[in-house]
Amino acid sequence: MTIRHMKIFLAIIENGCNTTKAAQALLMTQPAVSLALRELEQYYGVVLFDRIGRRLKLTEAGVRFQEYALHICSLFDDMEKGMRDWDAFGLLRVGASITIGSQFLPRYVQTFGVRCPGTQIRALVAPSDLLEQRIMENELDFALIEGAAHNPDLYAEEYMEDHLTVICPNNEYFRANRHLTLEDFKRQSFLLREPGSGTREVIDLAAENAGFHISPIWEAMSTTALVNAVINGLGISVLPQRMVMGVIEQGLVIPVSVEGIEFKRRFHIIYHREKYLTAAARDFLDLCRNYEIDYPLPHYSGLF
Repeated sequence: MTIRHMKIFLAIIENGCNTTKAAQALLMTQPAVSLALRELEQYYGVVLFDRIGRRLKLTEAGVRFQEYALHICSLFDDMEKGMRDWDAFGLLRVGASITIGSQFLPRYVQTFGVRCPGTQIRALVAPSDLLEQRIMENELDFALIEGAAHNPDLYAEEYMEDHLTVICPNNEYFRANRHLTLEDFKRQSFLLREPGSGTREVIDLAAENAGFHISPIWEAMSTTALVNAVINGLGISVLPQRMVMGVIEQGLVIPVSVEGIEFKRRFHIIYHREKYLTAAARDFLDLCRNYEIDYPLPHYSGLF
């Protein structure tokens, strides 16, 4: 007994319990339809249709078998559609580093959900080094990170430029000194993101290129914690410009420039070089690449 037998059985019912009409609908011969029906009845040892003259009438066993056949054929059709369209639908496992995950990923997912409502997205927002590890363990399909990938088995593609801003307490000194010399900058108390984050990597590299090393007095995974510490006069921080525009506009912190140092970076799309990207994954990454062109950039001011 096969799905084919059940579909022939249902076609007989849909065509007025007439094997000739069912054969025409199925593009089969009438004897082939009758044979399939006899095979079903022999397989289960029951009579599915009473033969009264030249007419067929469903028996009680036939009514019960119809219920099963409808349910099973419906599930089978769902499975066929789901598996054949898996590239376009299915599940995407997306990773994003902290800044991208808080600023951009919600917009990416929301927009993609409108375009492809059949795709489920499971997201992980975490430091870049953890995301690389999860990709290598095949627990993520791809990730969006700040800075560059470190594992040679990962493919990395630049897709957006980002700038970091030095923010300082809103006090008399920084109101009068919006441009710091390198020596002034080096003397400050630094409140920075944790090692392993893309933001921290950019800061450490910029300091190294300028010939010094930063030893922060605070380290945190939370941008909110760092901004609040700056507001309370505990030191200065270097954070993504889009993340701090709100508190700058409110006058809670002061942005400054530093002589000879520019903090900027590129966001990257990363995935394993041997990873097969489904059609849905490719569409999601295309959205990320073109988001600045097609949609307004988010203005994040929800720190407080």
